[in-house]
Amino acid sequence: MKINQVEELVGITKKNIRFYEEQGLINPKRNPENGYREYNLDDVGQLMKIKLLRKLAVPIEEIHFLQTGEITFAECMDKQKIRLNHEKHCIELTEKLCEKIADEVDNLSKLDASEYLSEMKHMEEGGTRFMDITQKDIKQKKKKYASYIAAFFMIAVMSTMIGLLLWGNNMEPIPIGILLCIIAAFATVIVGVAAALKMRLKEINGGEENEASKY
Repeated sequence: MKINQVEELVGITKKNIRFYEEQGLINPKRNPENGYREYNLDDVGQLMKIKLLRKLAVPIEEIHFLQTGEITFAECMDKQKIRLNHEKHCIELTEKLCEKIADEVDNLSKLDASEYLSEMKHMEEGGTRFMDITQKDIKQKKKKYASYIAAFFMIAVMSTMIGLLLWGNNMEPIPIGILLCIIAAFATVIVGVAAALKMRLKEINGGEENEASKY
């Protein structure tokens, strides 16, 4: 079966499926005639298991260990319970810190951030984990820069093509209908790229999650 059929059966995106293939979690056979991937029911069943484990927040690496027999399923579940309990404990400590700050400070202008950051650092040394907002912001900036560069490059290429077309038309005129059609095609690409950039930036600013991390 094709990847579109697998996407419907399993309920995960093609992007996720490709990601799991890259990670070696599934290995669909290829049609020797055209080289296309051909998925079977075993692949679907494997993806169902992966989807379940990812929804339980089991790391990709640990799923790989399960498949290779390096750990048992019982060991995997025990490790995951320990991880979840630790995360729960961290959330509880974070919640208590929020309550403490709310009790002690009633206005942002009165907030002594350094005092609480120092306390958080001490908690982190004891094993508490807080959100690494710095890394998250860096990733968002990288995504934005990459989106801008790709969009501007494509717009620049299309604009250059229009300029060359007009210059060439001055040297050797071509039928106006054909000229307008070609210019319209390039202009459509520019508008499409600009629209795609706007949508992409909206996703990034909205805190877009990696598709593969959803399952």
